[in-house]
Amino acid sequence: MCRGIGYNLTHMPNQFNHDTQDEAGLEVHQFWPLVEIHCSPDLRFFLCSMYTPICLPDYHKPLPPCRSVCERAKAGCSPLMRQYGFAWPERMSCDRLPVLGRDAEVLCMDYNRSEATTAPPRPFPAKPTLPGPAGAPASGGECAAGGPSVCKCREPFVPILKESHPLYNKVRTGQPSFSPDERTFATFWIGLWSVLCFISTSTTVATFLIDMERFRYPERPIIFLSACYLCVSLGFLVRLVVGHASVACSREHSHIHYETTGPALCTVVFLLVYFFGMASSIWWVILSLTWFLAAGMKWGNEAIAGYAQYFHLAAWLIPSVKSITALALSSVDGDPVAGICYVGNQNLNSLRGFVLGPLVLYLLVGTLFLLAGFVSLFRIRSVIKQGGTKTDKLEKLMIRIGIFTLLYTVPASIVVACYLYEQHYRESWEAALT
Repeated sequence: MCRGIGYNLTHMPNQFNHDTQDEAGLEVHQFWPLVEIHCSPDLRFFLCSMYTPICLPDYHKPLPPCRSVCERAKAGCSPLMRQYGFAWPERMSCDRLPVLGRDAEVLCMDYNRSEATTAPPRPFPAKPTLPGPAGAPASGGECAAGGPSVCKCREPFVPILKESHPLYNKVRTGQPSFSPDERTFATFWIGLWSVLCFISTSTTVATFLIDMERFRYPERPIIFLSACYLCVSLGFLVRLVVGHASVACSREHSHIHYETTGPALCTVVFLLVYFFGMASSIWWVILSLTWFLAAGMKWGNEAIAGYAQYFHLAAWLIPSVKSITALALSSVDGDPVAGICYVGNQNLNSLRGFVLGPLVLYLLVGTLFLLAGFVSLFRIRSVIKQGGTKTDKLEKLMIRIGIFTLLYTVPASIVVACYLYEQHYRESWEAALT
């Protein structure tokens, strides 16, 4: 649309936070019918100067269109837009643009309007309207006399009713809330911690495989907890190797996956991150439970190990049911920042039901078991001290348990707090971008 407009160099991102001309073209295309009917000879130049602003090698400030260009375009096209129920976009308000010649330090763009401007516009295409409730009167457009009072999109237009459709209020691959530098830093930061997590957890799992008898209950759940985080780190490493767009984005439309059950790479990353992430939270609860049974209930290693099959059943079955349900409900979507497929990135209800709710529950239950175990250990320590026996070994055990508790509960609490903050403010963030 902007070919031959009078300049060849453009500056991105534009004032609407579009990083590429393709992104700008997806939005500006909605004005194409107005350009085609020539409701104003200034409209094409005005739109191009807004969505693909000129770039001058020796001028490093923004060069917006002049207010007069906007006012001429609005005067010619706004009446037609109002006739068909559309208002002039607030984000393109003429009052925000500079007046030519008012301030010598503020420059703006106009062009030589030597062509005729009095030619009547071509007929405006029929307004596409979406189907209303059966029997309801049409709110606009023309319907055949005697026919049902419902207007439909005329060819070649098709209605997009489903909000999850990739072209309905879509989020593009590059999250507009973050600058390119911030996205680059996020990729580096996620990759760094994924590698560190992979190295540390693989070392722990390898140590266990070398000498399995060394790790008995109640400490053995730490091994399964580490194995889960090993798989979670693999999910992020897959994203790091194959790239953001290959996992979380549609190659056809360059937008984030919505309500997907595929493709395979997206599903694999989802299972690695979500399934094993939830399994790790359950193993944390089991670890807290076994410590409570050992410290508070005076259970021996063999007694706790007798329930190992039930621990495994809970730790693997519950995440399996949740993962299958998320896939069956098409609740998996792309994360525009982390570049993985997960649950709740585009749907707050999925975030609450599949992620936030379970994490809060697991954290609370595990913490309660830990506190109960610590209370029991303190009582045992007091009794031993009264008997005159040394409590060095018990105190070392309590310190080790306390350090591990802090290393898990503090990051887990921060994650839950971030999810709570996101679900409270995300709607306002998204509204600010539209």
